[in-house]
Amino acid sequence: MLAGEVTQRGEDLTVSVELIDARDNTHLWGERYSRKLSDVLTMQEEIAREIAARLRSRLQGGASDPKRYTRDNEAYQDYLRGRYFWNKRNAEGFRKAVTFFNRAIDRDPNYALAYAGLADTYALMSDYSIVPPREAMPKARAAALRAIELDEGLAEAHTSLAFVRMAFDWKWEEAERDFRRSIELNPNYATAHQWYASYLVQVGRSGEALAEIRHAQELDPLSSIISANAGLYLYYARQYDAAIEQLKKTLEVDDQFGVAHLYLGYAYLQQPGRTHDAITEFQRAVEHMGEDPETLSALGYAYAVAGRRAEAEAVLTQLRERRARGYVSPYFVAVVYAGLGDSERAFAALDESFKDRHPGMILLKSDPRFDRLRKDARFSNLIRRIEQPS
Repeated sequence: MLAGEVTQRGEDLTVSVELIDARDNTHLWGERYSRKLSDVLTMQEEIAREIAARLRSRLQGGASDPKRYTRDNEAYQDYLRGRYFWNKRNAEGFRKAVTFFNRAIDRDPNYALAYAGLADTYALMSDYSIVPPREAMPKARAAALRAIELDEGLAEAHTSLAFVRMAFDWKWEEAERDFRRSIELNPNYATAHQWYASYLVQVGRSGEALAEIRHAQELDPLSSIISANAGLYLYYARQYDAAIEQLKKTLEVDDQFGVAHLYLGYAYLQQPGRTHDAITEFQRAVEHMGEDPETLSALGYAYAVAGRRAEAEAVLTQLRERRARGYVSPYFVAVVYAGLGDSERAFAALDESFKDRHPGMILLKSDPRFDRLRKDARFSNLIRRIEQPS
């Protein structure tokens, strides 16, 4: 396992790296590097060579030199900035990520990693109800395919394409094939394991999903989103106590990470007497993420199940007003109606979301918030249409 810390002061960059045997936490190697920011590519290659040298005797067939994806240092820095803002998981961050990935591509049109980053950003802009899926997902697919065209062996690109296959195309066999191809190419790419876990939740392979997300955590223990998703997948597995424990650990590292507050609220809602705690977490999520549709709908659902109908209706009004100004997925409107027990309007919104192909639909089957609708034949019909799209 590789662990490290990066510190930047002006143009000076310091990287501390440790190589640890994950089986027994044995310290294998450690080093500290100080360079100018302009030398980041050279430093990256130097670190990779030293790690490869340490492991060479353990690797079958030796170790090759690290691959350089671009020789333009400014393009590489723009790529890193894009990934930084992508990981913020909010509208402002995604928009900045698009800018930086496009800047990297402008500087190096053959930079496959930057195309993969752009694909991931468009995909999540759809997921987070920032851009309509039918507008964002084709852009994500095109960027992923361009990345593969430039570098068929790039794990990130296959992961990007797999996400589109899963979350928008609903082509389940193709999605799994691409996820497996990505993991085969780079078993240490944490996002591949993270998103493959989401796929496994959708297809009902909960045990495998939890194993995949735990592996992603081992590969990237400092990732807030992977840590939060570990809690989310426990929530979908209906292991609420474990989900709460995991999400509290996420927040111990970064209490400002709104997604973790959001998911913690989900888990609290499923425990007797903790609706107030859930509302508090959703309010904190709104503070850190803004009044985005998912956090608003979560808050509206919580108000509804708490019997605070007027406040739930007020959230619906907010969502309608936002839809008049821009895109809001009908999926999030359906969530609030489900909480209010209004099955007719909930199904109407879900049908609209089906036509939209919003990514949230793939987890509809697992989401406890829709439990009230499960006995209705319309619900099972909707799941069948998602699982077996024409």
